[in-house]
Amino acid sequence: MSSRDEDLKDIVKKERKEKEETMRKEIKSSVNREETCPLLLRVFTSSVRHNDITDYERGRTPENEIQIYTWMDATLKELTGLIKEVNPDARRRNTYFNFRLVYYDLRAGRYCFRDIGSTVAGAKGVDDDKILGEVQFTIGDYMDVSISPPNQRNDRMDYNRRGGMGGMNDRFGGGGRRRDMDIRERDIDVRDRRGDDRRDRGGDDRRERGGDDRRDRGGDNRRERGGRDSGRGRDRSRSPRDRSS
Repeated sequence: MSSRDEDLKDIVKKERKEKEETMRKEIKSSVNREETCPLLLRVFTSSVRHNDITDYERGRTPENEIQIYTWMDATLKELTGLIKEVNPDARRRNTYFNFRLVYYDLRAGRYCFRDIGSTVAGAKGVDDDKILGEVQFTIGDYMDVSISPPNQRNDRMDYNRRGGMGGMNDRFGGGGRRRDMDIRERDIDVRDRRGDDRRDRGGDDRRERGGDDRRDRGGDNRRERGGRDSGRGRDRSRSPRDRSS
């Protein structure tokens, strides 16, 4: 990457950060917790991996629900603290929290999800100050949180379940490339097996044709020799008088 591309990338990143900070200030200034009634946020936790998107279909919800009354300016770090209050296992330092927004898509007619950020207990992170209003949270949406104990963080998890139906928004990356590699390797194995089958069938056909040809030629040769031998035998059995006549 050239220096010009790096400078452009830094500019875009800086503008995005400034836009996010401006949005946060606007939302926080518009929310008065003393006068605004809190909303009900239904949080569903799971160990290491997220809950499957099918657990939210047909009026069902996963187990391990935590009901939190909060406001639109609540940050992910604040939600992390509230989850830790009711989940003693999540209080250990360096416990990893991955937040996922689950919402119903009217156009698609199904539940979808979007990864919105992550936090670490006892450590600062880039997503700590993200607020619900910033991630386009709407009252009625669910929050799905995977909790990974220290030294058990699994960045490569849920490749087949990210985004829309579970694969469109892979924030960690790498899943699609791995699937492509698996598909290519499977195709190569199939072609190799087909080639082996063709070689085996070709060898069998050649052996069968060779055996048939040898048998046919052997039978014809034996019949020809037998005919000549029988002819000579008949000639020898005839008397000289018969031959002269």
